[in-house]
Amino acid sequence: MTPEERLDELEEALEEHLQEDFEDCRWERARGEITLTVPREQLTGVMTLLREKRALAFEECIDVCGVDYAAYGQSEWVTSQAANAGFGRGASRADAPELDPANRFAAVYHLLSITHNVRLRVKTYLDADRPIVDSVVPIWASATWFEREAFDLYGILFSGHPDLRRILTDYGFIGHPFRKDFPLIGQVEMRYDPEQQRVIYEPVQIEPRTLVPRVIREDSRYEAGWKPEPSSEEAE
Repeated sequence: MTPEERLDELEEALEEHLQEDFEDCRWERARGEITLTVPREQLTGVMTLLREKRALAFEECIDVCGVDYAAYGQSEWVTSQAANAGFGRGASRADAPELDPANRFAAVYHLLSITHNVRLRVKTYLDADRPIVDSVVPIWASATWFEREAFDLYGILFSGHPDLRRILTDYGFIGHPFRKDFPLIGQVEMRYDPEQQRVIYEPVQIEPRTLVPRVIREDSRYEAGWKPEPSSEEAE
């Protein structure tokens, strides 16, 4: 069976088993993949069905990650047209508008059916103020560390998780570093203090700035009408 035929069967199974009890679910097929979008309040029911129905049989959850859709589709850097000449390409950070706060974040799950040799991406949107969704650890124990990572980096809360705490950042870390509004210079800086013989945290001393590529401002090669001087051989 070809990959396209397996996706055809998966779409048929989704339509058969979701349309009655989970009619608000939507899926999209693109680039050889299917992405199923589920309302957050229906996530547990849909995930349980995806695992237990023989026609679906997604035995494994191979990844859980977060997404921050703030300023999605907007250019973070705006370059003036006049700065595009030569090496002058100065850029400044612009304030891009946010999307609907009710759908700022998303929890994305990647599932694998060993029985049917097919994968499925499941996505559920979360609001900006309270990005909370039910944990899928009771369905797939492998999601334990994945959900901790999404909590650590994006601040997504997984209700019912047995041990929801940070997993990548340091103890006492402030904020969630993968959020679009997290400052690039961070919140605090750390160093080892030889007198106290321990690591201490201090306010960040680096000033926020926009990085601009090096610009050659005075170079005759880029003046209008300039031509290189002929070499001695060419002159003869």
